[in-house]
Amino acid sequence: MNLSLDVKNFSFNLNQILKTSKGILKEKKGWLIKVKTSSGDCGWGEVAPIDPCESVQCKQILDSLGSFPLRENLEKAIKSGPGALGFGIGCALAEIDELNISGKRKWHLAAPQSAFLIPNDSSCLAKLDSIIAKSKENKQRIFVKWKVAIQSENIEKKLMAKILDRLPKNSKLRLDANNGWNRSQAIYWANYFANDSRLEWIEQPLPIDDLEGLFTLSKLIPIALDESLLKYPLLKNQWRSWQVRHPALDGDPRGLIKELENNVTRISISTAFETGIGRRCINHLAALQQQTLTPTAPGLGPGWRPKGNLFSNNPFSVWEAL
Repeated sequence: MNLSLDVKNFSFNLNQILKTSKGILKEKKGWLIKVKTSSGDCGWGEVAPIDPCESVQCKQILDSLGSFPLRENLEKAIKSGPGALGFGIGCALAEIDELNISGKRKWHLAAPQSAFLIPNDSSCLAKLDSIIAKSKENKQRIFVKWKVAIQSENIEKKLMAKILDRLPKNSKLRLDANNGWNRSQAIYWANYFANDSRLEWIEQPLPIDDLEGLFTLSKLIPIALDESLLKYPLLKNQWRSWQVRHPALDGDPRGLIKELENNVTRISISTAFETGIGRRCINHLAALQQQTLTPTAPGLGPGWRPKGNLFSNNPFSVWEAL
């Protein structure tokens, strides 16, 4: 099968700055790729690492592939490059293969209802009030994610109390510390939520390398791993609590599809703020997750991305927007 490869740069600003314990994110940039067969079938992918060093690697590998890469070289690039590169190329190849086998698009499933990501500052309360009001109108259960370990402990404790005062009993709350707590801080919050069924999990409360502390903490309350999984991929086979997967950063999505189809439990699908091309795959994976034994709302960050053709579900529209 003869293939051609086209690459376009993209960038966009988030609707608001995302603050975490490790810094801020206000812009996404990367590359969209189109892999085309000699018969005219197109596979689409998105390569958008957050780490600047990985961006350099991705560009070097994309440049080295040239305009008419061998399938073998694309598969090698998936294995040798950063996870974001593996995601983009893997998405494109999976789409081409599906078109060749069934004549249908690979990434076609619609996303289920997402969890809501609320800001860390005091504006989170007004945002939460709005979410709760709409959920009552729609009679929907809500999932809320709140980034912590950003402001002082006293401020976050006060905000947490106000959040819990508002949060309905049947809702679920996810806290994400982005490895910003030490063990004593993490144990405090574990005890704080020990008898509150609204806590779905605390995500990456301890440093990436503190695996002993994370395993110990997971015996007290539900703990979800995120960054530790990226550094230690073998943990995916060992960690029995929740795993937050960011497919756009995590590598070839064909492997994650197999996990979901084999009913691997406690996997949560989360966005890295993609364009419409990358989001098609994220939505599809989130829909597959709903079919496992442990369905939960994906983290798609509704309201954080701009609107426009760059975020269309039609890959041709996205491509032409650049």
